[in-house]
Parts: sequence; C-alpha cells; structure tokens
Amino acid sequence: MNQFNQIKGFAFDLDGVVTDTARFHSQAWHALADQVGTPWTEELAQQLKGISRMDSLEMILAAGHHQDDYTQTEKEALAEQKNVAYQDLIKTLTPADILPGMADFIKSLQAAGYRLAVASASKNAPFILEQLKLRDYFDFIVDPSLLAHGKPDPEIFERAAQGIDLPVSAVLALEDSVAGIQAINAAGEISLGIGDGLDQAQLCFPDTQAVTLAAIKAALS
Repeated sequence: MNQFNQIKGFAFDLDGVVTDTARFHSQAWHALADQVGTPWTEELAQQLKGISRMDSLEMILAAGHHQDDYTQTEKEALAEQKNVAYQDLIKTLTPADILPGMADFIKSLQAAGYRLAVASASKNAPFILEQLKLRDYFDFIVDPSLLAHGKPDPEIFERAAQGIDLPVSAVLALEDSVAGIQAINAAGEISLGIGDGLDQAQLCFPDTQAVTLAAIKAALS
C-alpha cells in the first residue's frame, strides 16, 4: 500500500491553516501595550507569536521598562483583560475569514469519508470553528487544557489520532509552523507544511489554496 492509500484521517492546526486569528492577538496586545505605556513595534509583535499569555505580558512590560510596576495579581488581571478583548474580536469571524481553498478542501475530505480532527493549542478553537461554520465537519477537537506538553512535543497530534480512532500512521497533519511540523514528525504522522521555511515537512505547499486531495495524492505517489 502506498502512502496516500494509508491515509484515513487528517489533523488540522487552526491558526494559519484554516483561518488567521494572529491579527486579533496583535490588536488586543497592541491595545494593552498602549494602556501600560509600552511603545508597540513590529519587532515586539513578532516576538509574541506562539508565546503564552503571561509570558507575552511580561515581554510587553519589560519592553517598556514597566516590569516592576505591577503586582502579580494586577498582571493576571491585565492578561485576562487581553483575553476578553481577543474573544470579543474573534466574535467578528465569519466563513469569509476561512483561508483560500480550505473550505472546499475540508468539505472534499468529509465527502470522501476521511475522519477529521483539530490539533490547535487554542482553547478558543471550538468557538472559532462555530464562527467559521466549520464545526460540523470535524469529528474531534483536541482540548489543549488536558495536554501536558505543547508543540514541538508530539502529544497534541497523538491525541488527535486517538480522538478519531486511527493509528498515527493513517493520519496526515497540516501545519504552518516549524514547531508544529516537528510535533507531527515526532508523532509518526505524515506532515504537510503550508508556507516557507518548513523543510522538515514531508510535503510542502506554498499556501492554503494549493492544498487539495489531488495535489496530496500526486505528491505522495
């Protein structure tokens, strides 16, 4: 059996693969940086990507030399304020925010009988999928609060395979980050990278529009 015929399920990262919520994180952090008096720069915005909420807050405070201006309780309140602002922003998501080609791809997978899982570190993933009108296409969403380790640890992708009752060898997973590709490879799944700089991925596509079942079959045959 060739690699393509082995595939019975797909696991999706969410941000950068199905939709783009990074801009909402940036907007919410930018507003908080303004509030605490830290100048907002593109460099700071880039440093916050993939970083936990509290660590991001500490970086923002340190960038403006405000790290000693707040108690731990006040810092936790600021972090929660940012999360509330972010959740308000993602309420504006609609199916128009699905990245190019992804709605058709996901629908084609369901029609072909594949099992689908979401392997995202975002605790807001179920809500985001509801906003995008994609929730019903997925058989399982990993709950990141139950995981002991984050990417590049393979745990999230192993859990995704378990959630759709498949061995890892029967799952192809899609990611747009180096840590995500490393996690997929460590899990023993087939890795599909979207974007640049993902040389460790078994399959690489330049953007979401290029990802189709036919293209995957051609790449694996």
